[in-house]
Amino acid sequence: MGRKAKGRPPLENGKRDKRIDTRFTQAEIEQIEAMEQTLGVCRTDLIRQRLLGNRKAHVVNASALLLELDKIGAELARAGNNINQLARHANTIRLRGDLPSSLVTAFNGLMEDYVGKQAALEVSLRKIIRAISVR
Repeated sequence: MGRKAKGRPPLENGKRDKRIDTRFTQAEIEQIEAMEQTLGVCRTDLIRQRLLGNRKAHVVNASALLLELDKIGAELARAGNNINQLARHANTIRLRGDLPSSLVTAFNGLMEDYVGKQAALEVSLRKIIRAISVR
């Protein structure tokens, strides 16, 4: 009654007991091995996903994705830094009473553009996250 279940849990989609033997050239094997290394997926899963075109399974190079997301984050930080410096400079000029209205209008236009691009980036990142997490 109080025994702990042992062994492997039952498979959801049934047992994979059928084999397909395939021969590859040396160049093809090298290409498959390179994809294994790049994507971090075992050969069997890679071939199964490519062959069956499983829509729910996405092969993603996680390290490359994280590097690109890191670059995007750094670029957003730089843009935010620039905006803060411009706002600080504008406030200094405003306190002196020398702030032209054309500068305020230009800054507001650039800020609207930045906010729009940041919102589009957020939507894209959410789509990527949803695509990766679908199982």
